[in-house]
Amino acid sequence: MDKTVFQKLATIFEEKFRTTATDAFFSPGRINLIGEHTDYNGGHVFPAAITIGTYGVGRPRQDKLVRLYSTNFDDTGIIEFDVDDESKLAHGAWGNFVKGVLQAMRGYGNHFTHGFELVIEGNIPNASGLSSSSSLELMIGVAVQRFFDLKIPRLQLVASGQRAENDFIGVNTGIMDQFAIGFGETQKAIYLDTNTMIYEMVPVDLKDNVIVIMNTNKRRELADSKYNERVRETQEAVFDLQQELNIQTLGQLDEAKFNKYAHLIKNETILKRARHAVLENERTKEAVKYLNAGDLVNFGKLLNASHQSLKDDYAVTGLELDTLAETAQKVPGVLGARMTGAGFGGCAIALVDRKQVAELEATVKHAYQEKIGYAPSFYVAEIGQGAHWVGTIKEVL
Repeated sequence: MDKTVFQKLATIFEEKFRTTATDAFFSPGRINLIGEHTDYNGGHVFPAAITIGTYGVGRPRQDKLVRLYSTNFDDTGIIEFDVDDESKLAHGAWGNFVKGVLQAMRGYGNHFTHGFELVIEGNIPNASGLSSSSSLELMIGVAVQRFFDLKIPRLQLVASGQRAENDFIGVNTGIMDQFAIGFGETQKAIYLDTNTMIYEMVPVDLKDNVIVIMNTNKRRELADSKYNERVRETQEAVFDLQQELNIQTLGQLDEAKFNKYAHLIKNETILKRARHAVLENERTKEAVKYLNAGDLVNFGKLLNASHQSLKDDYAVTGLELDTLAETAQKVPGVLGARMTGAGFGGCAIALVDRKQVAELEATVKHAYQEKIGYAPSFYVAEIGQGAHWVGTIKEVL
């Protein structure tokens, strides 16, 4: 977390709103180590919060006005609305995420008697697959919790973020992103059963290795992608399997049971989608066992297998992500690499010996530029704390 960002935002706050911010907030992005497209299928996921994310400074107001400004959307200027106004802003306006969170929190019985002002800045690349939208949602959640002194459980903030995404923005995401950002801890990943919400914090000891995030720098918009199509396809697979099985999600099946009843799914594409969801869930369970045992070699092999399944069965990778992951897999010192996030662009991750990071970046950059025509970006991922109130501005600065 960068103190200079808070200083910058506090200055902008005074310029834009002619008053002084009182509080500072931070909400991380996330990577998913493994367990992709399993969250809305009632399976297991294994994400971790990272140390890049969304910064915010703000203060409560006396009247009902909400005033927002983002340095990432400077052209938009200041967004203003009444705290009780639930109508949508223009399509694509980032303020809709704020409105969505407020609406979801109202649904849990919270009341907002006044407005607030907020200036934010995110250093998560937009549409990178590192959950910039969920990071924003949870940042709004912790800010609102502070401004209105709400005594609410963290899971309510997490669920409010998901509801904002589903009901207000219109993207049928599972709960993984918000959960990881809400519950993240330094140097720990979250092994979450999305069907039961039972989770375990797993220490991440990578020994002499690091996780490198490789960004395709290809923009993708989740709502306009094939994400919702994959949700429908896996729901169709469940419907087919319900002819003989009493299940509500694919996450309730292991590989043996799925293979026994796979003949019920007549459409080949739907069968592939279901196979990925079931086997990815199994890989995630295995991955946690290997990480706990310190077996990073087999953990890395599961990352490779995950990417292959996302490419062949789930069809969410594309040339850019395949080039990153498949090139990285061949670099000496890389134990495994896969796309992370929803796909269709965004990022891949590689588990690599820290001494080989420079070679990884050089090799992947060369191959990517040659095939795609422009350069990818790289970041070494540090696993950090979840969304939180950092302190008063006076304390932080």
